[in-house]
Amino acid sequence: MQRIHFYYAALIGFFGLFFLLMAWPTLISPSARFPTAVLLLIGVGPLLLPFKGFLNQNLKSCTWMSYLSLPYFIHGVIEAYVDPILRPYALLEIVFSLLLCFGAGFYVYKAE
Repeated sequence: MQRIHFYYAALIGFFGLFFLLMAWPTLISPSARFPTAVLLLIGVGPLLLPFKGFLNQNLKSCTWMSYLSLPYFIHGVIEAYVDPILRPYALLEIVFSLLLCFGAGFYVYKAE
């Protein structure tokens, strides 16, 4: 498999995770306890830190993006276990975070 295919998998994982995390507190399950802006900042904010380097295919940014996807995987597993109503969205979060993690990780691995 070519190196660029791993990068495309990571891009699909990133944008899928990004749009899912944008829709979760706004459209899918709005919170009555916390402001939506705070939930969006906490949920989507960390993904945007290495975003510019990730789009430029910088290897360090791809490595950090791979690391940053792991808490989203953990969050998806916990949500899938706890809330059966939101389980399909949690499973989507798991799939997108794994795509991002392995896509970015193998992209970096194939570069060396």
